[in-house]
Parts: sequence; structure tokens; C-alpha cells
Amino acid sequence: MPDRSAFWNFLLGRLSLSSLPLHNSIVVGTFIVVAIGGAAVLGLVTWHRKWGYLWREWFTSVDHKKLGIMYMIFATVMLFRGFADAIMMRSQQAIAFGSNMGYLPPHHYDQIFTAHGAIMIFFVAMAYIVGLMNFAVPLQIGARDVAFPFLNNFSFWLTVSGGMLFMASLFIGDFSHAGWLGYPPVSELQQSPGPGVDYYIWGLQLSGLGTLLTGINFVVTIIKLRAPGMTLMKMPMFTWTSLATSGLIVVTFPILTATLFLLSLDRYIGTHFFTNGFGGNVMMYINLIWIWGHPEVYILILPLFGVYSEIVSTFSGKRLFGYSSMVYATVSIMILSYLVWLHHFFTMGSGADVNSFFALTTMMISIPTGVKIFNWLFTMYRGRVNFDVPMLWTMGFLLTFTIGGMTGVMLSVAPADFLLHNSLFLVAHFHNVIIGGVVFGVFAGINYWFPKAFGFRLDPFWGKLSFWFWQIGFWVAFGPLYVLGLMGVTRRLSHFTDPSLQIWFIIAAFGAFLILLGIAAFVIQIVVSIRRREALAVGNDPWGGRTLEWAASSPPPPYNFAFIPRVHERDTWTDMKESGYQRPLQGFNDIHMPKSTAAGMVLSGLGFVFGFAMVWYIWWLAALSFVALIVAAIVHTFNYDRDGHISADEVSEFEHSGNWEPKARGAIA
Repeated sequence: MPDRSAFWNFLLGRLSLSSLPLHNSIVVGTFIVVAIGGAAVLGLVTWHRKWGYLWREWFTSVDHKKLGIMYMIFATVMLFRGFADAIMMRSQQAIAFGSNMGYLPPHHYDQIFTAHGAIMIFFVAMAYIVGLMNFAVPLQIGARDVAFPFLNNFSFWLTVSGGMLFMASLFIGDFSHAGWLGYPPVSELQQSPGPGVDYYIWGLQLSGLGTLLTGINFVVTIIKLRAPGMTLMKMPMFTWTSLATSGLIVVTFPILTATLFLLSLDRYIGTHFFTNGFGGNVMMYINLIWIWGHPEVYILILPLFGVYSEIVSTFSGKRLFGYSSMVYATVSIMILSYLVWLHHFFTMGSGADVNSFFALTTMMISIPTGVKIFNWLFTMYRGRVNFDVPMLWTMGFLLTFTIGGMTGVMLSVAPADFLLHNSLFLVAHFHNVIIGGVVFGVFAGINYWFPKAFGFRLDPFWGKLSFWFWQIGFWVAFGPLYVLGLMGVTRRLSHFTDPSLQIWFIIAAFGAFLILLGIAAFVIQIVVSIRRREALAVGNDPWGGRTLEWAASSPPPPYNFAFIPRVHERDTWTDMKESGYQRPLQGFNDIHMPKSTAAGMVLSGLGFVFGFAMVWYIWWLAALSFVALIVAAIVHTFNYDRDGHISADEVSEFEHSGNWEPKARGAIA
């Protein structure tokens, strides 16, 4: 008789009914909630007959503005998932004392803190900043799109595919419990034989490839597609910080890809790159992951430094103070970010000389950051400061991030780090700079550019409510962690025996609840604003904007600019208004418009199938999807007939009616 078990092993790999966590009531309840919510969304879209519209105008679009908005929507969805993990961790720690072990088993708790860190960094923070870059940079430099529009679409769907693998781990199998950076030996096959680490590896490989392609795209876009007359030292500050970030992405993300590839070889074919035996070295992994990991922190924060620069200038009614020094500070941070990675493992025995070098470089990188803070303060000095919602987020950043930076300098002192390493003090510091710098900057940027994207402002009341819940909630949530860290409490613990610690964890859990109210207020702000749709009271210049993106209408047309602006001054749009700028009436050239394409979704979908097959050892499916991926990429490469043009008559019709119905849209390729 044929061996049926061998057949099923060949067909499904290690996937079986036991891979479904039906025994875990929390996961089952989560699945039910997600299924109901997903069905409701699908039902609404079907009821309103929007599938065709979404497919034509959004899913297959190569328009940088729409892709930027989709990045933001995706990041917000992942924020809900990542913050749900945070709430679960904080509530577990608030109740798990003495004989009460809490409601999360240790194995489940380990998966939650791993998923929380990885999701928040790769699929929330990174997706938000790439979304802001996608929307604003081409408009700021006077370009009609990015250099490689299809690559932009492909990058987005690769990121979504990586996020889908992370989400699949919630309901099929389990996730990694090795921490958000996957340190061996915990992430090696001997200690993590399940699919969790493999989900982690392939999810990050897909999203990392998408981020790398985005970095290449924006380096080329900013270098090659700037408007005539826009030299490097005339670029808007957000464009400068986006260029620095894109440069860091190009040189660091291949390191992440190679590191995860070596780890996957250890797990799949039994190599020993990162084991303690057979010639391997665990410290090699830790060096490699942090050579990527610390520049990654600045990849996250640098674009938001540009956002704050734009907002401070706009809402102070002044040009940015010290533009040149801001540029030099940005470049200095970009370079120094590559020279500080070892401060993450001062305790690993590298020696006093090595520790001293990296301690000094860590202290040095605070200098250009301080230059930026003083420049923002001097920009506000004697300005007409308007404390609208974007400016409130900026003021909250200045307070929160500065304190987080000071604790970072404190940790750069090796003897202090020996005491505080791996403690809750470190957790508080990290969230201090990421929430205070990145998250606050994201919400500032959303409120700032939303009128440009949609033609109406976000509701200020709910925006201010969201800010205050976030600002107060942050300090209530993470202030106690500083105290606990100084008391010697280590991180990643799900249960405590000392009852005197419980009050601090209860306060921290209450702070997390306040932040949850801040997220809810943000969602309500979006919903209320869409329902009211209060048109811009001041035409196309919603905040008295001072940069080039305001030269386009609100919302911008698909081609951004009918006539590419010519730049004469650093603060271009202010110069245009002050000089009585008039749009040219002749010299129009037909606008090149790349067609929408489904190739990005197809290729990324095949990447998801390949990753899922590798996670579960379904080798035939992995081989088939990999071959299909290569063939689809080659077929798309030979698809030349993909372009359309927009005539001057169509531009004139749009600008008079505000409705975009191009005759040259072209079929989806």
C-alpha cells in the first residue's frame, strides 16, 4: 500500500491541523474578532460596489501620492495589531505577581513582545515614514513622480506581503519568541524548532527588499528629478532628510538581508555561522544585526526631523533658522550612525579601548542632534507661533525627545550601561526617542500634509485630544519603567515575585490605556473630518506653506505640475508669492503618465506564497512559486507598451472643473 503519511508530508510539509492554535482561547477570540471585522469591511466595499474603483485607482496605481496614502493606511492597521500586543504585555505585568501567574503563559508572552517590537519597527514606523516620503518628496522637488513608478508600487506590495506573513503567524502556527532582533542561539533550530523564527525571517526578507528598493528609488529621484534651479543646498529640509535616510537604507538593508540569509542557512541546511560550535560565532550575528540596527534608528528619525523643520518654519511664520547647519547636521548624523553600533553590547567583553571608542562616537552623535533642536528653537524665537495641531505634536517632540536623548547619552557611558543594560530603563529610553521622535513626528506630518492630500483639514479638536492623550499617556506609561530600571528590574519578564513592584506596573498599564485613548481619538479625528469635509478656507495654501509642494493644487492632480517650477531661492514657494509668481502660459510639454499595473501585486503575492512555503517546508510549492516569480518578473520586463500622455487640453479641463477623467489613462498592464 502507498505510504499516505509520506504523501501528506510531501504535499503539506510540516503543516497540519495541530498547527492551528485551537487550544489557545486568546488566539481563537482574536481570530473571531478579526474575521468579523474583516467580513464587515469586505461587505461594505461590496455593498457600495467599490472593488473596481479600488482596483483601478489604488491597488494597481503607480501614483506616488496614492502609494504614500496606502502606506499610511497599512501602517495604521499594523499599529492596531502592534499596540494590542503592548496592551496585553502591560496588563499581564500589572497582575502577574506572586501566585498569580497572569493570563499569558510565558511562551505566549515571549511571542507577543517579539511581534510587538518587529511590527512596530518594520511595519508601523517604517511604513509611516516611507508613506510621508512618497507623498511629499516629489511635490517638494517639483517632480511629476518618482524615478521608478512601477518599482514604487512593487515596494509597497512587498511590504504588505511581509506584514501578511507576520499576521498569518497569529493564526497558523506561532511566532518567534527570540526577541525582535532574533538573537541566536535562541533563534537557532535547536532552541526554536517551530515555524516562528521562519515567519520572522521571511516576513522581514520580503519587507526589507521592499524598503531597499524604496531607498534606491528615492536616491535616484532626489538626485536626478529636481526642478530646474534646485541645487542640493536649495532643497527643502524634508527632502534633505529623506535623501539621508534613503542613503542609509541603501547601505544597511543589504546587511540585514545577508544576516537573515545566513541565519536561515543555519536553520535549513545545518550550517554553523552563528553557533558556538563548529567554527561559528554568536557575536558575529550580534555585530551584523546592529551594524544594520543602529543606522535603522536614524533611518526612522531623520525624515521626521525634516517634518519638524517644515512645521516649525510654517507655524512660526519664518524661514528655517540655520539651514546650512541643519544640512551639515543631517549628513553628520547619517555618517556617525554607522560608528555607534557597538554601544548596544558594551557588556559583551569587547574591552575598554573598543568600548571607549564607541562611547565617544555615541556622545558625538548627540551634537548634531542638539544643533537641530537649537535651530528649531531659534526659528520659533520672535516668530508668530501658531499652536495648531501639527505644532502641538512638534512641541511635544521637543520635550519628550530631548529627555530621551539625554538618557541615551547617559547609556553611552560604558560603566552606567553595565548597570542599566537589559533593564527596563533601556526599554523606557528606546520608547522615549521612538515615540517622542518618530510617532509624534508621524502624527505631526499626517495633520500637516492631510489638507494637501485631500483638500480639507483634519478636525483640530480631536487632533488636540489625541495629542494630549499621547503626551500624558507616554509619561505615565514609561516614567515608571525608568524607576523600575534604576531598581534593577530586567525586561522581558512576564511574572514578578516582589509585590512592591506592582504599583509601578499598574501605573504603566494605566498610561498604556491613555495612549489607547489617543489612538482612538486619532481614528475619530479621521472619521469626523471625512464626514464634515470642511474645504480649505485659504485655497491651496492651507497653512501658509513655505515649500514647493504648495505650488500644486489641493489635492494635487496625477501629474503634480502642469508646468515644472523653476527654482531661484531656497524657500521657493515663499519667493514665488513675494515676487508675484505667475504660471507660464506657453512652453507646455505633453505629460508622460505610466499606466497602472497589477504586476506589483502579482510578484509580491508570489513572494508571500514562497515565504509561506519555506516556513512550513512545502518544498514543491516553494520551488514552483520561486520559478513563477522569476518568470513573472521577466515577462513584466518585456512589457514595453505601458505609457500614456496627457495633453494641454486635458490639463486645462482638469484645472477648470477639478475632475480628473484623462483620455489617455490606458489599460492596466
